[in-house]
Amino acid sequence: MEKFTDQKILLLLCFVLFFLGNQLIPVTDPTECCYTLTAKEMLEAGDYFSPRIYGDYWYDKPIFFYWELIFAYKIFGVNEFASRFFPAIFSTLGIFLTYFFATKIYNRRTGFFSAIILATSLEYWYIAHAIITDATLFCCISITLMTFFIAYRDKNFKLYYIAYIFSGIAILTKGPIGFFLPGLIILIFLAVQKDLKHLLKMNLPKGLAITFLIAAIWYLPMYFLHGQIFLENFLGVHNFLRATVPEHPETNVFYYYTAIFLLGFLPYNLPVLFGLGKKFLREKNFPALDMRKKFLLIWAATVFVVFQSFATKYITYTFPYMMPIAILFAEFFLDRQKIFYRLVTGAVIFFIAAFFVALPICEENSGKQTAKIISPLIDKNSCVVSFAKGYSGSLVFYLDHKVYRLETLEKFKKLKPDKMSWTSLNVMPFLEIKNLPRDKKIIAVVEDQREKEFLKIVKGNWKFYKQIDDKKIYLRNAD
Repeated sequence: MEKFTDQKILLLLCFVLFFLGNQLIPVTDPTECCYTLTAKEMLEAGDYFSPRIYGDYWYDKPIFFYWELIFAYKIFGVNEFASRFFPAIFSTLGIFLTYFFATKIYNRRTGFFSAIILATSLEYWYIAHAIITDATLFCCISITLMTFFIAYRDKNFKLYYIAYIFSGIAILTKGPIGFFLPGLIILIFLAVQKDLKHLLKMNLPKGLAITFLIAAIWYLPMYFLHGQIFLENFLGVHNFLRATVPEHPETNVFYYYTAIFLLGFLPYNLPVLFGLGKKFLREKNFPALDMRKKFLLIWAATVFVVFQSFATKYITYTFPYMMPIAILFAEFFLDRQKIFYRLVTGAVIFFIAAFFVALPICEENSGKQTAKIISPLIDKNSCVVSFAKGYSGSLVFYLDHKVYRLETLEKFKKLKPDKMSWTSLNVMPFLEIKNLPRDKKIIAVVEDQREKEFLKIVKGNWKFYKQIDDKKIYLRNAD
């Protein structure tokens, strides 16, 4: 009965924090729009296998998350709620996986506290609403590692097959990291246990065959369909280059994921760190580690170190370490239940309030309102262009019309997609200023910062139409 009550509380909490209001949050730039627009174009083309964006094939991520989006679009229509449906579903699943695993290796109370901590942590709340792959990857990697540990502890070796299956799905979700990350964690754990010979009991030949057969469902046909360009872009740019060359050099600093940890686990990390630090200063020794704590610490630390060593850093990369940290934090709060429930109450109130703060921020980073304004202006003789530092894929998603990135020839040469370079991400349609058609009505979305440049170098009788956030709409009639 107590377990059932726990589960009802967790389900209600997930519904309130992860689902309510999702239909109000617009698709944002620059990341969410890539997923939604790709799934939308695949659905419209009737091609559920080869990701495509702006009319061309797109090799950024594997297929599984696109399948989730397409399935949601078929059920709910192409809209914001559908786009955020599966991230919320998998985030909810992640909470119940945490509850199950912590209960299995510790007890029900630890499981409940662990799940509550995870659900009401800042980073988890963010990921649960974001249209990205990470909630799905979190569940796949977590199931892989959970089933490994339970199988190892209980000597139930058949459970390893579940780990192999979900490692294969993780590869379909995010790429090779879905196999190598949990594999490395398992290897380090067995080495610490001085039990590497246990690998012989893990049914490796059959298990690895299962993993790679699941992955081959998509990877092999993609290679046969698209050949070398698929390998160069998917494995070369989006895996090797991402690990070795920073996409955003300003984030490639040694303290990046430390800062993410301190922010991501608010409001729980400060009381835990302060309490443990105080205890260490008093007792002058570290607590003894049993096998459970060793595994959880190795899981969390390996994720942290691996992604800290990558040149490209994103807020979401270390997300898979949140389950083991939440379980370790839960033990701290078992004897501090008053402060725990105060933190939980404060976190829930904060996230409900933060939702209403996040809405206008998302609006500012979305082309939804711009699409509403210019959509009535578009006819068969219209050409829509964007003159800005970046490109709004969400504008294309909502407008359902081609939008050209208008640039000078010199700028286009710098931005033109090239092999094994971050410019390969610039797959949007470009239009040189000199080629701007004179026989069409031009609708120009101009960023305020480039307005003077636009009016100076893009000749014509431009008419200001409307201001929207940090952009202006200009019109030019056909000659």
